[in-house]
Amino acid sequence: MAQSATVRKEDFKDQNFTTGESFADLFENSAAGRLSEGSVVKGTIVGIEKDLAVVDVGLKSEGRIPLREFTSPGQPSAELRVGDMIEVFVERMENRDGLTALSREKARREESWTRLERLYEKGEKVTGVIFNKVKGGFTVDLDGAVAFLPRSQVDIRPIRDVGPLMNTPQPFQILKMDRRRGNIVVSRRTVLEETQIGRASCRERV
Repeated sequence: MAQSATVRKEDFKDQNFTTGESFADLFENSAAGRLSEGSVVKGTIVGIEKDLAVVDVGLKSEGRIPLREFTSPGQPSAELRVGDMIEVFVERMENRDGLTALSREKARREESWTRLERLYEKGEKVTGVIFNKVKGGFTVDLDGAVAFLPRSQVDIRPIRDVGPLMNTPQPFQILKMDRRRGNIVVSRRTVLEETQIGRASCRERV
């Protein structure tokens, strides 16, 4: 059986068709038809420019994504290489400068929400990083999705200095999720209470 060859738009950029469109144009239109704004697609890193990653998703122009979008709080900087395949969020097929607007941060958020919903339904714990202080509590990064940690849910006992807990991966329990509103509420206290109860049960058995 003959193997199918990979078709590239560059191979046909000089050919003309009776419709007046080159194969390259048809290739672009076909690619555009498979993509849509607001979707998560796979792209290829084709260049690194200072603090930007140049990503090709098969449209007329590449998108440029700030390298900071590839790094999560409490995690080391991502090592990106030309040729890496990544998932990105398509914000605009063509912005006012004629460029494709892509976001790695929003793609991670979509991926994270889907995964977190499954864990929430099962009642399983999630791993997150406290990275900022806000009114009434703190914000927690759950690998792309941002959750709210009420101050009352930080610990079993009130603590004055949360500094040692910042930017350190640790377990949380999701108390509430609302994807439509983009709200997630988590608790660290619940996890500590379960651990405390578990230890007490072990001592009683001994």
